[in-house]
Amino acid sequence: MTVKTTAGAVLAQAVEQLRATSLEDAAATTALDAQLLLAHALGVTRARLLSHPELAVEPATARRYAALIARRAAGEPLAYLTGTRDFWSLRLTVSRAVLVPRPETELLVERALRLCAAREARVADLGTGSGAVALALASERPQWRVTATEVSTEALAVARANAAQLGISVEFRQGSWFEPLAGSRFDLLVSNPPYVAADDPVLMRGALAHEPRLALTPGADALACLRAIVRGAAQHLVRGGWLVLEHGAQQGEQLRAELVLAGFAYVRSHRDLAGHERVTEAQHDQI
Repeated sequence: MTVKTTAGAVLAQAVEQLRATSLEDAAATTALDAQLLLAHALGVTRARLLSHPELAVEPATARRYAALIARRAAGEPLAYLTGTRDFWSLRLTVSRAVLVPRPETELLVERALRLCAAREARVADLGTGSGAVALALASERPQWRVTATEVSTEALAVARANAAQLGISVEFRQGSWFEPLAGSRFDLLVSNPPYVAADDPVLMRGALAHEPRLALTPGADALACLRAIVRGAAQHLVRGGWLVLEHGAQQGEQLRAELVLAGFAYVRSHRDLAGHERVTEAQHDQI
């Protein structure tokens, strides 16, 4: 005889398991994570799960759910377990090939939309990953011509799949930073490049330990990718065009200095909801 259990019972057990973990990012939202993973395993909404704790859970589903909880307890990002992540107004598909889009990156989108008010504009997103920033901009400004570059074949496949699924028009090109953009100039350049030093212990903890190193660190010099973008940007911006960059919480001052040295004007940084300098922008005003 097959023994079934209820959603309420397996959920309570999962919450206790997550609470027992020593990993901060798994412990902070234990109840929500357990609920979302069970809803995913059952193929129901979280609202239905919470309103019907008596829902039967088949043994096979219970085993699959237990495996998901174990992976979350080990620090694996929730987005990799469910295969989706909400960003801006979009639901994106994600995989271990891409960085999980984060709320603070929405500030990059906000600043880009504020700086470029033109109905029609040429925009490039450098190192697009899942396509989050490029797709968010294109969804808000359908008349913009948005191009996105990405060096990783696997990440580019995820970005293209997201664009197709959402029905949003973005041109994707494979290559590192400006390499696929030879001879092209844009009104706006945006990027959320890798900016964590390779020896930073944060890369070994929690969610970051599971995310692609290529998207997180440029190597020993945490600012290497940011510098490369700053130094190449002028060749790919029209006069008056803007460069908008996400960076580490302690990197704003150094990045502003790099931008001034490269001849950019109106250099300024903006803080995220946690109060950290997170996005820096600058205007190309040279002929």
